[in-house]
Amino acid sequence: MSAFSAGPTGTDLPQLARPYTVLSSAAEITHEIERRRSRFRTLLRRVEHEAEAQSWVEKLRRAHPDARHHCSAWVIGPERQLQRSHDDGEPSGTAGAPILAALQKTEMPGGAADLSDVVAVVLRWFGGTLLGPGGLVSAYSDSVTGALHRAREQGQLRSRTSMRVFDVEAPIVEAGRWENELRAAGVVVTATEYSTDGAQAQIRLSVPDTEVQTQELHRRIAALSAGTVIPTPAGQRWVDR
Repeated sequence: MSAFSAGPTGTDLPQLARPYTVLSSAAEITHEIERRRSRFRTLLRRVEHEAEAQSWVEKLRRAHPDARHHCSAWVIGPERQLQRSHDDGEPSGTAGAPILAALQKTEMPGGAADLSDVVAVVLRWFGGTLLGPGGLVSAYSDSVTGALHRAREQGQLRSRTSMRVFDVEAPIVEAGRWENELRAAGVVVTATEYSTDGAQAQIRLSVPDTEVQTQELHRRIAALSAGTVIPTPAGQRWVDR
């Protein structure tokens, strides 16, 4: 039987990994406000890595060389562990920090401020009138908050959920029935592979990353196999829902 690619073992899995909010993968949200003839245009995009965020900032800098400032911030990771902000020539703390604060603190549809895997870039075209530190903080913050509200209105926010992955060995004559019963119970059947002798099937399954769901999967497999099969941990994956 060809083997699935190996993932972290069961002991490597985080316990009760929490869902968090992301932009949909295809979303690119734009929102613009004006303050004393200065234009502040926010662009939001989903990213997986810091290098991807940096690359997009540079792409926008090249695409809009007429903007005086290209300020940015990003939050990345299931625990929002990577956070960066950049003022790009604005007075220290008046641009990057309020952009980051808006990403950190804006409440998402689930009721928590848990947005991650996102980069915000705010382009500013100077209108000739100085706004002062307070005016800049307000403008940058309001522009990003407005973009996040627009993403919500457009249905571009998703809940990213951790799933535990398991492999199960099934007799080939029972594999189809097992798959149907597991799907009917809400278990995600990812793939099935067959042994070279045609006697066994290896079914890859995913369930939400909770102890309750894991125990329920073990109970169902025990019932299907009369207690002869135990699911084997095969890692973890994140899915958008």
